[in-house]
This record gives sequence, structure tokens and C-alpha cells, in this order.
Amino acid sequence: MSDAVQPTAAEVRAAAEAVKTALDRHLAAVERRSGEDDPAVYEAFNELAAAAEVYDELLYDRYDEVTPFEIPGTEELPPYAGPEEPHAVSVLIRRDYAVAEPQRLLAQAQRVEAADYEDGAEASGTVHGALGILFGEFEPDEIASRHKEFGLEEGDSTLWVTAADEQTDPGEWLDGPFEQVDPQRVVCRFDVSAVFDDELDGTDDPDDTEDELDDIDTELDEDEDLEPLDAER
Repeated sequence: MSDAVQPTAAEVRAAAEAVKTALDRHLAAVERRSGEDDPAVYEAFNELAAAAEVYDELLYDRYDEVTPFEIPGTEELPPYAGPEEPHAVSVLIRRDYAVAEPQRLLAQAQRVEAADYEDGAEASGTVHGALGILFGEFEPDEIASRHKEFGLEEGDSTLWVTAADEQTDPGEWLDGPFEQVDPQRVVCRFDVSAVFDDELDGTDDPDDTEDELDDIDTELDEDEDLEPLDAER
């Protein structure tokens, strides 16, 4: 960045003072909080996050330095600006999985297909075909709770609740369900990611994890010991 557009030292110091003021306001709001979801605390948090972000940017532009502060979600989720009394809500869910055990996935899909088709129709022999069978048969929440049985490994997941003035017409957004999300209408969101669990690394007993994996492999090898999946809905 050229000297002509760099912030002045006074601007950086003013931003630092704004962070100090926001810190005091946040602490005061926390000390006076009336409950777990006190709006005053939420507002003070957003003000502190915004002040810290401005200071961080000016500090970097002026001195090529950064702060140790990291406020999760401030860039992705701006302050709520939707209707005060929403008449409708949309729930947007994304869950990522890795196909960790393709053979287990194929075996489970074959069992579902065999239960659905008494005439002995051949089960799909492809991973994408097996995914179509399992996700067509089971609800997303059931797959999330039984993902290891299906040879899947959990990745990141997120759930957004967005507010709307009125419910959309039937079929209106089916061709592009995630294309028109207004971040300022997000009432709340819940994220699950391994990046949030770094501090928990090493708390599990490695022997327990190894035993669990051995049990899963044994179950897959001995099909007669597996309970049939309920393919009826």
C-alpha cells in the first residue's frame, strides 16, 4: 500500500481507543446481563467485534502488524436486519461427508435395494449410485447419526435459520435453494467443524478408538451378524 493511502498514526490510535471503549461497554453489558440471550450483550459483542476488526486493519495498513484477536463469524454473518416479527422462517442445512469406506457404503446400499426389490434386481455397483439409494431411503438426520454404518466420515456442517416476511410459493426456490440467502436475515446459525475442536485433541484414549474401528471392521466382514436395515418407510 502506498504512503498516500496509508492511515495516519492518529487514526490507528483512535481505533485502538475505540477498542478500549468497546471492551468496557462489553464488560458492563455482561455484568448487567439479564439472561443467556440478553440483547444488550449481543449488541456489545458486535460493537466490540467491529471495533477490533477496524483496528486490526488499520494497524496492518500502517505498521504491517496484526492483533491476536479473532472473532468467529463476524465477516460471514452481519448484524441482523430482518423483520422484527418474522412470519416465516427457512432452515438451511449443509453437512459434508467423506466416503471413507466405499465397500461398506456399497454393501449397505445393496442390502437396502435387496429389501426394496423382491425380484432380485441388481444393486448399483457405483459409489454415486449407492449414495443415491441411501440418501433416498433415509432421512438426513438418520444418516448423520449413523454415518459410520454407511462408510461415511463427518466433515463440516452448518445450520442457518433465516427470517422472511412471508412464506414462499410452492416450488419457487427448488431449482436454487441456496442462491438467495440474505446474511442480514439470519436469525441464528450453528456450526460444527474440526477447527473448533483443536483444544480437545488428545483427550480421547487412542486404544478405545482403535477398538471401535476393529469392531466396525468385524461387523462388516461378518454379514450374518448385522441386523437388517429397516428399508420400509
